[in-house]
Amino acid sequence: MSEWIYIDNANEHNLKGISLRIPKRKFTVITGVSGSGKSTLAHDILFNESQRQYLEAMGMQGIEKPKVNHISGVSPAISIKQQETSSNPRSTVGTKTAMYTSLRMIYEKLGIRNCPNCQKEVNPTKAIEETEHVDGEFTVYQICPHCTHKYKKLTRSHFSYNTIEGACQTCKGIGEVIQINMDTLFDMESSIENGAVALWTGQYLDYQLSNIKTTMDYYGVPLEEQTPLQEFNELQFALLCHGTSSEEVLALTNIKEPKTVSAGKFQGVLTNLWQKYQYKQGDMGKESIFFYSDTCSDCHGTKLNKQSRTVSVMNRSITDIATLDLDQLLDWVEECYEELPDTETNAVNVYLQDIKIKLTRIKRLGLGYLTLERGTSTLSGGESQRIRLSAILDSDLTDVVYIIDEPTASLHAKDTEGIITILKQLKEKGNTVIVIEHNTDLMREADYLVEIGPKAGRFGGELIGQGSIESLNNTERSLLKNYLENKSEPKQDVRKTDTYIGVDKVTHHNLNSVSVNIPTNMLVSVTGVSGSGKSSLIFDVVGEKNSKVQGVDQFDEVITINQTTISKMKRSNVATYTNVYTDIRNVFAKLEDSKAQGFTSKHFSFNTNGGRCETCEGLGYVMSNMLFFNDMEVICPTCKGKRFKEEILRITYENHSISDCLDLSVEEAFEVFKGEAKIVKVLQLLTEIGLGYLKLGQSLTTLSGGEGQRLKLSTSLMKKSKQNTLFLLDEPSTGLHPYDIQYLLELFNRLIDKGNSVIMVEHNIRMIQASDWIIDLGPEGGIKGGRIMAEGTPKEIKQNPLSITGKYL
Repeated sequence: MSEWIYIDNANEHNLKGISLRIPKRKFTVITGVSGSGKSTLAHDILFNESQRQYLEAMGMQGIEKPKVNHISGVSPAISIKQQETSSNPRSTVGTKTAMYTSLRMIYEKLGIRNCPNCQKEVNPTKAIEETEHVDGEFTVYQICPHCTHKYKKLTRSHFSYNTIEGACQTCKGIGEVIQINMDTLFDMESSIENGAVALWTGQYLDYQLSNIKTTMDYYGVPLEEQTPLQEFNELQFALLCHGTSSEEVLALTNIKEPKTVSAGKFQGVLTNLWQKYQYKQGDMGKESIFFYSDTCSDCHGTKLNKQSRTVSVMNRSITDIATLDLDQLLDWVEECYEELPDTETNAVNVYLQDIKIKLTRIKRLGLGYLTLERGTSTLSGGESQRIRLSAILDSDLTDVVYIIDEPTASLHAKDTEGIITILKQLKEKGNTVIVIEHNTDLMREADYLVEIGPKAGRFGGELIGQGSIESLNNTERSLLKNYLENKSEPKQDVRKTDTYIGVDKVTHHNLNSVSVNIPTNMLVSVTGVSGSGKSSLIFDVVGEKNSKVQGVDQFDEVITINQTTISKMKRSNVATYTNVYTDIRNVFAKLEDSKAQGFTSKHFSFNTNGGRCETCEGLGYVMSNMLFFNDMEVICPTCKGKRFKEEILRITYENHSISDCLDLSVEEAFEVFKGEAKIVKVLQLLTEIGLGYLKLGQSLTTLSGGEGQRLKLSTSLMKKSKQNTLFLLDEPSTGLHPYDIQYLLELFNRLIDKGNSVIMVEHNIRMIQASDWIIDLGPEGGIKGGRIMAEGTPKEIKQNPLSITGKYL
């Protein structure tokens, strides 16, 4: 049996015909600057070829071979990326890990409820059961031992918010109801002509103003010019909000609804907005500001109906248990073993054990602060990835290749040790573990290193070195060797300031009456283990201008940039998000060849009819159903991945078609469009912010949390008009090589030197060491966190024995 995976002549994307070998059943780290080709090698070459060989062995044909001569010694592979968070509002940590399923089984078997007849408590282990067979269905009944009343037995379905039996009927098991923010949508003191309806602007305002006037004339309540909304009568406001078909209007008038828009038929602003929301499945983009979620008034956010909420095990409902953090949940499991009678413990032992084993593994990955009810859509990419990683340890598969993307992302240095233990356990089971990573602590624990580089995009894609740390240290071209020994020291020449943001005795989430002065006109790092309260303090308290916060009004504007997904739409890419694609399309439209053939900028869009390939609708790929596997993206057979029709591709600028331009990295595009000042300005900023390696046509759904955040920061800087700005950032270094971090720090320092302030939640030791001031929270996550452990300069924090972060500086 081969002890190596051999990759021969890989040419995918920016890889320059590299050949290498990776040891099997070992722990290997692939590293290199962002955009050097690490993910291309690991995912696009190794994982895709492994999957192709495996599926073809099962008789499935037509899967495209990556651009590699040959790969031998490969085993079935599993890829664990950071982008795979769920947007399903019903998906939670509990459902994702199946711990909530085990919990429901415990409540089915042991849940004490009140008898519907005599209201006395009934322990299900003491109730007599009967089964009835009616119309082909079996129903289980229980008989109350106190009054002999018979009632339907509660099953696991009654404790699920995803079933009719268990879900709250008001919110359908979501726990929240979506509302339209009337204050954002309407300015009651203004008239429609002066922008009272925020959705109506420009020509669309003129169109809708004409429509609503026609409608009000039809109903006999003509609208006088410049009438503020607050002076509308009840029928006028109902027509504007709800439209002519609504119950609200029908309750106010007997006039029959007009049949056409020209006659006065009108949909209503709120009705139209709700229709858009349903059509886009809640992904409203810029119009999301018109919506907010409110806790359900019936279930109070617990998602279950009243009957299910009142059942208890050890005097606690299932909704109580779901709100415990995972550390507390483990304590509850131990209490069950200690306090329940043996007969009851035996009845649910398999479920208690399942929860206990999973909790122990998840806690080791630094996620003990999460709760079962925490929505997976609110998890960072790193959190979601680590939950999946913990689940893999339940598997007894051997000789599998695990390809894992930056497992230490969003992790405090203290928790990195747990990740290393998990990865070594996977290896000890006889698997090959390949990790894409920038974390030097993890690299020092690896059996084998592969460095790709030397730089990003077309300046990368080469094999710089492979083997041990010692061999890389002796490799002249290695960028990594300068960072492996962690020689960097805390910043000495810190800035001074006499202005602050004052936080006074704030209690929010797990923050425990926190008081702190956050200096301004500085680079401030807020540190601490995951779940210690960093985000609550900076984004929920300072960012939302909590009433107990003083000093935010000294800024002209506050820009908050977190790691929430930029877009769920695969059509959104780097070029469209930054609007540089509009300028590029205009450049192509102005070419003489375009004018001669009647092509406008619309013809160079892949999102609209005209010049795009209609087989793939401009995506460049079509989806192939893989039966039992996830659907796979297959290159479009018509345009061969080029997105556009042949006649459009024949139009070139500087020898590049519009499709070629989308395949350029930001840095490469800078060279092509160096004569276009407007385009160059955007590309220059993207390069400065550490995103020069991204391709213009790269889908936003493929970006890591850190990349997405830096992209959002770039667009904020493009729009920034105020001088004195407060930037609140959530781990901006995520996904960055130590070499790239210096450029991000240079940008932050330039911003501060121009009079701005930057506060960042950070785990990266180099970013923290380069800060002027550190605020360290802890000591742990969840209820064991939420306190200020230390504050001061990096040098002071390093010397402070109370600081958890200081130990790693």
